[in-house]
Amino acid sequence: MIRALFTGATGMIAQQLNLDVIANNLANVNTSGFKKSRADFQDLMYQIIEEPGTAEQQGTSPTGVQVGLGVRPEAVSKIHSQGDFESTSNPFDVAIEGDGFFQVTLPNGETAYTRSGAFKLDSNSNLVNSDGYLISPNITLPTDSIGVTISADGNVFVNQPGAATPTNVGQLELVRFQNPAGLRAKGRNLLEETESSGTPVAGVPGSDGLGTIAQGFLESSNVSVVEEIVQMVTGQRAYEANSKIIQTADAMLNNAINIKR
Repeated sequence: MIRALFTGATGMIAQQLNLDVIANNLANVNTSGFKKSRADFQDLMYQIIEEPGTAEQQGTSPTGVQVGLGVRPEAVSKIHSQGDFESTSNPFDVAIEGDGFFQVTLPNGETAYTRSGAFKLDSNSNLVNSDGYLISPNITLPTDSIGVTISADGNVFVNQPGAATPTNVGQLELVRFQNPAGLRAKGRNLLEETESSGTPVAGVPGSDGLGTIAQGFLESSNVSVVEEIVQMVTGQRAYEANSKIIQTADAMLNNAINIKR
């Protein structure tokens, strides 16, 4: 059987995954704090028909005969580059300028991590994310607060009636990872720690390599629509080329079968 049939099939399967990744990137182009993904591929094993350096009548074979058997997905990795900032004028919207993640406490007590700073207040005046999960460490605002200010180092101040100076009610804390691409995506703009990501290192914004906080801004997705469209066109053409390989190999087999009528 012609190897090209199966080799072309691996190429088509690979480009299907590539398109899936591109589709998810484009679907989240307006998702705050979203980080785009990239599909990486590697060639499959080779069938060695003649080893390089094999002795021949005229000397040795400089390259041998090595026939590749296709491609397979190697990884789908997150690209943690900085997204653009979008001004919202909402005092509870914050963006990280630089490295780091916010911490969120899940209902089961576990901690998840996010770049989305679209925070809100719940019925108990706790600072929460859009799903109502508490920010860690927990920050509770007084019920009589009439203004909120969040400094670049994460300190949260509120103005209260009769108070001459703002009151510090808590501080946002950031964490960073040795390998943020190794975090497990949970959906809902949340990520989980894994063995690949390493353990989180917590700190005050603006210290120990962590980014600073920008109040009244949200970090946009780092997806470039133009780049994704170009990747989509390239993937489509690669898919078509691999399907053409299968058609050509099939035609060659048909000619071989019908060589004697």
